[in-house]
Amino acid sequence: MEIKDKNYNRNIGITKRRNMKIGILGGSFNPAHEGHLYISNIALKIFRLDEVWWLVSPQNPLKTTLIKNNVKVRIKHAKSISNRYKIRVGDLETKFNTNLTAKTLKIIVKRYAGTKFIWLMGADNLKEIDKWFNWKSIFNTMPIAVFDRGVYSYSIINSIAGKRYFSKLHKRKNSKSIFNTRPPSWQFIHNCKNPISSTNIRNLT
Repeated sequence: MEIKDKNYNRNIGITKRRNMKIGILGGSFNPAHEGHLYISNIALKIFRLDEVWWLVSPQNPLKTTLIKNNVKVRIKHAKSISNRYKIRVGDLETKFNTNLTAKTLKIIVKRYAGTKFIWLMGADNLKEIDKWFNWKSIFNTMPIAVFDRGVYSYSIINSIAGKRYFSKLHKRKNSKSIFNTRPPSWQFIHNCKNPISSTNIRNLT
């Protein structure tokens, strides 16, 4: 059921969410766009998630150029387009004083004991994830859902991460059963391509 109250709190709070299933979508969200919403809605449906959290990062550690818009501006915009009450937006990385995904996910799992999490990412990120800080820890912390991103998807099996964790690919039709597996475990979500990206949007402005 959709909640129409525009004042509904979509922040990520400290309320315990034991036994809930939550997807985590991280990124700069510079800006947040329909592509983020598209992936989130698919994840909510196929994994039967209770919520999706958008974690707005203060800075991409792999990019030397500082993000023009500060976190508060990006969060405000993200909330304006996350029109589903099951999508919550927050700056947990800022609060945790880190911009490293591996560290952030470890903290989240510890603080929200009893909650089932799944990391959501595009195929383009899986191809490059071996460049991330302590990237193997991400696979070992929670299940991962990798979403089709067109041409990037063709090479993920031959990527460093794809080769290393090929045997851990979750192939069951019942996607939500991935929560019953022990990490590392990941699933590729077909036919959810959306050409929109934050970079393309910035290039238009």
